[in-house]
Formats: sequence, structure tokens, C-alpha cells
Amino acid sequence: MKRILLLSDTHGHLDEKILKYVRSVDEVWHAGDIGTTAVADGISKLKMIRGVYGNIDGHELRSQFSENQIFSCDGVKVLMTHIGGYPGRYNPRIRNLIRVEKPQLYICGHSHILKVMQDRKNNLLHMNPGACGVQGFHKIRTLLRFELNQGKIENLEAVELGVRGQLNANDQSI
Repeated sequence: MKRILLLSDTHGHLDEKILKYVRSVDEVWHAGDIGTTAVADGISKLKMIRGVYGNIDGHELRSQFSENQIFSCDGVKVLMTHIGGYPGRYNPRIRNLIRVEKPQLYICGHSHILKVMQDRKNNLLHMNPGACGVQGFHKIRTLLRFELNQGKIENLEAVELGVRGQLNANDQSI
């Protein structure tokens, strides 16, 4: 069994609220718009990080992370990218990757909207953790935590970190 934390759209922000959840899992997956290498480094000092670059990420992050990640973890095949759409509204690049790769779990970010949907046509689960950073139009900072257990996705938890514009001293970027 692997405990996974799924983040997206940190936009250079990493605070103690996020790090508390980082410490509670085995791996951290980041679905792009990391923002700074300091965020990736801060996470990787604590846990293994898998990620993809997003549209705001510069050359340093693009050299560290790829556009897509396709991997298996505890019996679950995963496709992760930053911009790709969702069931019924995939962009052509992702629609083709899903057809070829046949993942059980498809992950993207970008929209800043937390969304978990079953795609019965492609026999997969779609996850977008929303945005846990402080920049963007989202109102609530969110992330997802779940377990992978011998080919099954279990114990999915949507976590709200608070209102985007209302930070206290513990929420300041690390």
C-alpha cells in the first residue's frame, strides 16, 4: 500500500499546512504549475516527488519534470499531465494518450477546480486536486490524499486548506 498526496498549482507557494500533509504520505505527486524549484526541493527533502511541469513553470522546472508522467504505482497505471481536460472534454493529445496507454488513473491540474470523476468509457478515474497555492481565481485551497493498494484506489480524501486570500502566520510561504 502507498499513501499519496496529490497537489497542483502551488505557483511557488509551500506552507506548513501543505507540509503537514506531505509528512503524512509515502509519495507526493504534483500535477504542474509548481512555480519555483524551492517548492519542489522543499517537498523532495521530505518525500519522493513525482511531477509534471505546468504552463507557468520555467526552464529549470521543465528540465526537472516532463510534460507527462506515465507510471505504475502499487498496481495502478497512472497518466499525469498539467493541461488535458476531463472526461468528455479531453484535449486531443490526452485523448490519444489515454487510448494508447489505458491508465486506470488520469491526473491533471491547471483549472484550479477540484474534480474527481469516473470515466466509464475509458475505464479510468480522473482526478484534479484543484489548487493549493495562493495565486489564481480559486476561492478554497485544496489537495487530494488517497491510497493505492494492489491495483485499487482507496480512501480518497479531499482536503480544504482554507480560503485563498485569508492567510495567517503559519500559511506564509516556506
